[in-house]
Amino acid sequence: MTANKERRTMISAISWIPKGASKSEPFVADPHSQKDIQEFINVVDEPTTLTVANDAVCDDVTLALKDLHMEHYDDEDEELELFSSGTGDLYYPSNDVDPYLKDKNNSKTWSFTQPILSLFVRGARRLMRRIVTMRRGRIVSVFLRFGYSRTEKQTCIVIMRSKFRHLPLCTAWLDCPLRGGERGNFLAVGSMEPSIEIWNLDVVEEVKPCVVLGGIDEEKRKGKMKSIKYKDDGHTDSVLGLAWNKEYRNILASASADKRVKIWDVVTGKCEITMEHHSDKVQAVAWNHHAPQVLLSGSFDHTVVVKDGRMPSHSGYKWSVTADVESLAWDPHSEHSFVVSLEDGIVKCFDVRTIKSDSTSELSSTFTLHAHDEAVTSVSYNLSAPNLLATGSLDKTVKLWDLSNNQPSCVASYFPKIGAIYSISFSEDNPFLLAIGGSKKKLRVWDTLSDSGISQRYGNYK
Repeated sequence: MTANKERRTMISAISWIPKGASKSEPFVADPHSQKDIQEFINVVDEPTTLTVANDAVCDDVTLALKDLHMEHYDDEDEELELFSSGTGDLYYPSNDVDPYLKDKNNSKTWSFTQPILSLFVRGARRLMRRIVTMRRGRIVSVFLRFGYSRTEKQTCIVIMRSKFRHLPLCTAWLDCPLRGGERGNFLAVGSMEPSIEIWNLDVVEEVKPCVVLGGIDEEKRKGKMKSIKYKDDGHTDSVLGLAWNKEYRNILASASADKRVKIWDVVTGKCEITMEHHSDKVQAVAWNHHAPQVLLSGSFDHTVVVKDGRMPSHSGYKWSVTADVESLAWDPHSEHSFVVSLEDGIVKCFDVRTIKSDSTSELSSTFTLHAHDEAVTSVSYNLSAPNLLATGSLDKTVKLWDLSNNQPSCVASYFPKIGAIYSISFSEDNPFLLAIGGSKKKLRVWDTLSDSGISQRYGNYK
């Protein structure tokens, strides 16, 4: 498979949905207009099924479903008793006689409150034959949401699926209540288009986002010439990175190939701040965990910049790096440190306390790590264990690093066999679960504590 094909088939972004964020019973979307339906039909011709492997578990699930003989599901037994007393009952008068209830003293029933993982699969011609057919060269991307259980085996179950017309590049989950209530369950999606779409994850069978930030206002063709008018204050090129502010829940930051960083109010749907401190594509953005007004951005211009959102006109503070920025992340255990991963396989750590009054002065890194032989496409800090960092690379490996005393050492390496790695993310609810997306259209969820070295070193943090 060529690099070009890999990029078109990769799982490009991963976002964990926290426990309890999803409704136990999702809503069904309101009836759509004929226009919306026709637009959807024009993109989606023939939906089929998609199998996503998680080690060998999805194969096990398939075999288990086969054993249930679901093809005979509607063949009812004429001798079936409506009020049975056998072990197949759907209702039991008390927990004590329910053979399926493990904890007899806990009357709580199961609900969809386990951590749910959302990811995007960017479609390619080969993949689309399995999901939908291609029409007029337009590719439909498929959104999947996976349930995960740590009991016995990892389980990937598709519980929701939506289709998109544009190639998704980045995601950010947010709980800002855009539809009332105290808390929402939404996913912001950046794609090859200049718009940012926000989807309600508690609504099924939806074909349109509930909010669109920016985008194309008008498109005209005159012969071979095409003129595009963009919405005011929106991006004019692909959206490459997104970051939701957990403290100011209506705030979303975006990075774009148009060299700009924007800060949006998702409630009003307006861009509040536009920053133009980079000279090339901006690949990633991240809010500081401890100082939520502080924003970090990284660019193909070989720089990373820290800016305070309260002073957008200030030029910020800039660090130079040796290659294109692929990914970046603030250390959740320290308000001063962040890491940047680069196209040349290097990971650098910086400390903002080295900032001087002159924002253009050269600022040295805390450490420089040759983490991989190829581009380090994604990094993720463990939220529970200090100094534990995961890196994923085009060299098809995932590595775990102990960054103690600013002397990084590799403590585990994993070869998930899903091709080049494009996205990784530690879970907040189960902090030692690492989701991994690769170029072979597959997802892996790695329980890092299954590695004896990680278990011995970090087991007390679980």
